[in-house]
Amino acid sequence: MNINFSKLTAAGNDFVLIDNRESIIRNEDYQTLAKKLCDRRYSIGGDGLILLEKSTFKDFKMKYFNSDGSYASMCGNGGRSIARFAYDLGIVNLKMVFETDAGVINAEILMKDKNRVKLDLYDPKDLVKDIKIIIDEREFNIDFINTGVPHAVIFIDDDIGNVDVVKFGRIVRYHKTFAPDGTNVNFVKILGDNTIIVRTYERGIEDETLACGTGITASGIVSVLRSFVKPPVNIIAKGGDRLSVSLRNFNDKIDNVVLEGPAYISFKGTVEI
Repeated sequence: MNINFSKLTAAGNDFVLIDNRESIIRNEDYQTLAKKLCDRRYSIGGDGLILLEKSTFKDFKMKYFNSDGSYASMCGNGGRSIARFAYDLGIVNLKMVFETDAGVINAEILMKDKNRVKLDLYDPKDLVKDIKIIIDEREFNIDFINTGVPHAVIFIDDDIGNVDVVKFGRIVRYHKTFAPDGTNVNFVKILGDNTIIVRTYERGIEDETLACGTGITASGIVSVLRSFVKPPVNIIAKGGDRLSVSLRNFNDKIDNVVLEGPAYISFKGTVEI
């Protein structure tokens, strides 16, 4: 069977998106299809597969699977991508509301640049500060927060370009402290002027990616909670794209979280599945 797809890129995260409102793809095939279509050597290639499905009470529903076939309840860059995809399909206007299994998301395609998207995210949860982990006789001070998916945030004093994100990220990702689900891992450098650099090791992809939307959001929130910056936070991703995170902070109670960044269509095609 041949099926239409769009390839979208959001701050260096790339995704295969499929309109599945007619349930062409069955639930039991999602994980296998994600691994197949995201293979960069034998298929389209991508960090994840995103399915746009019908919703009974919102504009549509988002289902997201990492390139290894694992399911994730939310993806920030994926959320902006599916908003741009839905707009391209003509099923929504500039503003929309959609379901994820982590909660309901309000999104807006910016009138001045339709390749930039704003997401009004749900409030973060499960904040834990000052988790100490020893790796190779080096102590890491870690803050943990869930922005739809779990994230560890580690601030770096030295050159962030010299950090072995894959090595240390993988150790923290699988550390017993974060069992059984594990965690994504973000390394953050404060630049001043409310600007930070973020490098992320993503579980499910099991590698460093050019950007992670929920990780960028987590890093921005924790940077504000640590009083390193004030919102809105300007964030530079590994791939060089610039995003922003705005929020309201009252006594470490975070709400009104908004993630803004790029999302554009790279190409469209048909693939046999």
